[in-house]
Amino acid sequence: MNDFSNFMRERDRAASAYCQGDAAPVNALTTKQDPVSFFGPDGHSVQGADDIKAAFSKGAAAFGVNGKSHLEIVQSGSGDDIAYWCGFQYAEVDMDGKMVPMSLRITELFRREEGAWKLVHRHADMAKAS
Repeated sequence: MNDFSNFMRERDRAASAYCQGDAAPVNALTTKQDPVSFFGPDGHSVQGADDIKAAFSKGAAAFGVNGKSHLEIVQSGSGDDIAYWCGFQYAEVDMDGKMVPMSLRITELFRREEGAWKLVHRHADMAKAS
């Protein structure tokens, strides 16, 4: 298994923490260096490392501790300094005591920085029921 496959297990755990109200693991995986971008499931877009980390923190704060998440990787690839995955995130988030199911289509790009994979672009939108 290559190091990006191993990293994706860490990414999956960070997504689960996010759905439990904790943005710290996702923020730790996000680059500190511009350029970086986020296209959110509500249609907004954010650029800049500090603004994206703030958006991630604000988003996670809307969720209670009972959430859960699972990433379904449809395809992924990595080179020396760039990697990606696309697929689905299936989550159930606790919003004001009510469990809300979410299915998102996800594309994420990563750049190797100082030997570690860092998130540089996330595009998430609601998946339609099939």
